[in-house]
Amino acid sequence: MEYSTIKIGIVDDDLLFVQLLKNYIENNGSYQVVLTSTGGHQFLKERDSVSLDILILDLRMANGDGLEVLGELAQSETETKIIVLSSFYRRSFMGQMLKMGAHAFLPKEIELEELLAVMNTVYQTGHYFSNDQINVMRTQLSNKLPEFHAFSKNELTDREIEVLRLVCQQFNTKEIADSLFISPKTVETHKTNLMIKTGVKNMAGLVIYAVQNKVIDADEIVLFDK
Repeated sequence: MEYSTIKIGIVDDDLLFVQLLKNYIENNGSYQVVLTSTGGHQFLKERDSVSLDILILDLRMANGDGLEVLGELAQSETETKIIVLSSFYRRSFMGQMLKMGAHAFLPKEIELEELLAVMNTVYQTGHYFSNDQINVMRTQLSNKLPEFHAFSKNELTDREIEVLRLVCQQFNTKEIADSLFISPKTVETHKTNLMIKTGVKNMAGLVIYAVQNKVIDADEIVLFDK
């Protein structure tokens, strides 16, 4: 069986870290690091030269920080999944990272094997949350937060709600299709319609929408052990 190569980009101003991470990633799975940049400004100039599946992004860099990159990518229609990997990690920043378009937020001290597992999860399902992060987001969710959507949950179709609940349970597209006896293409159409109706930009936003609007109870969200 042939596996497609997952194309990775790394943006970090620590050259030694970048080289070590690049070597580890390429030696442990179907990954290819096709772009490395020493800062946000360089990456934004080079990003159109290559297609990326996953971008590993540092926050604090001298030559254009990660927040600037997130802001620029949020204005585009990129399908690249963004993993923010930073020594400036705080669980309390999780909500802000999601709002800015990150698909995962991790401390730089993470074990390399765990990083690979997170990369695979983000590639397969579109996002990654740890138990601690989910708990923090639960405390951050309140009626005072601005709405993420232009439609009410009553305007979602029954099928869209079924798809949304399975997304919250970490089902990937194929698993949703098999569970609902529909085609993967139909699942992707439902996901697109959900994001249009709710006004969110990614799967992580759909999970937050589902909790805020009581489509699913926060306790029903499938968490990770790590």
